[in-house]
Amino acid sequence: MYTVKQLSDLAGVSVRTLHYYDEIGLLKPSAVGDNGYRYYGDESLLALQQILFFREMDLGLLQIKDILNSPAFDLLAALRQHRDSLEQRIQRLRTLVQTVDSTIMHLAGEITMTKKNLFAGFSEEKQKEYEREIAEKHPDWDQDKVRESQRRWKSYTAQDKQKIGEEGMAVYNDLIAAMPHGPASAEAQAVMARWHQHLRYFYEPTPEILRGLGQMYNEHPDFIANFKAMHPDLPEFLSRAVSVYVERLGE
Repeated sequence: MYTVKQLSDLAGVSVRTLHYYDEIGLLKPSAVGDNGYRYYGDESLLALQQILFFREMDLGLLQIKDILNSPAFDLLAALRQHRDSLEQRIQRLRTLVQTVDSTIMHLAGEITMTKKNLFAGFSEEKQKEYEREIAEKHPDWDQDKVRESQRRWKSYTAQDKQKIGEEGMAVYNDLIAAMPHGPASAEAQAVMARWHQHLRYFYEPTPEILRGLGQMYNEHPDFIANFKAMHPDLPEFLSRAVSVYVERLGE
């Protein structure tokens, strides 16, 4: 049997988190001593492993609780599914790492990189995930906007998509060129107006949506990695430039 502290040290999960899992009925201790101390058996270790696996898949705690408490839950089947999901994630991350390395070499003048390859590894599924994240944080981004974005993108030809991608890259490259002038400069804000217009290929972006995007650009690891590959200071600069642009929209 393991105490809360021992399980915390073993799994790298805080004691406070384990207490909370107990409170919501997600991970109950195997036994509680007369002194009120929680004790966990080997089955608790496997249950906690499942919880952490599902958390890696971005499932909510209540969703995980429903899955684990379901009579149909099969531990071996779940582990096989986790393995498949992790293999897919590993492959996507390898592609992203290769994209970052190639972009660095491209910017250093060592290779010439196609515009399409600049976005290798950023799947449509990930784009939908970003849209869902913004929708959760910003109610103004409703599901109609998400569907409209997907509908518009599917309506474009391959040539249209290439043109849109190249236009987007031009926006970010010009923003990098404007960085010495500061995020509130006329040069940077002129680029932000083009960025705003560029987003209309996908949906009509409200100020709240623009603000949410600006926050994600400097908070989400995928965006940070992609923009830092273009310039180390781009995520923070872009976020600040968006903030200035949105504030001025309301003037």
